Amino acid sequence: MAKERKQKPIPKTTKGKGANYRPTKKGAGMTKAGVKAHRRKNPGSKLKTAVTKKKNLTKSEKARRKSYCARSKGQMKKFPKAAKNPNSRLRQARRRWRC
Repeated sequence: MAKERKQKPIPKTTKGKGANYRPTKKGAGMTKAGVKAHRRKNPGSKLKTAVTKKKNLTKSEKARRKSYCARSKGQMKKFPKAAKNPNSRLRQARRRWRC
């Protein structure tokens, strides 16, 4: 039997035109380009970008935000050092999601 090749993950670049992730100061998380690259490598993926709208949220967007905020709240408990630092990627991402 032939060995299956491990696919390389998308590069964690935060600078330049092909940036897949946002720098921490700009709210952390993946960019649209990063999500597109992930979907190309993983067909059938349902990965989406952050819900950053203030008004007119659909039912599914509200549910996604609520779910993310609940999960990231657990990370705040697990990583108290990051929770205390307002400039950590965790705190910046939560701010971007409006948690």
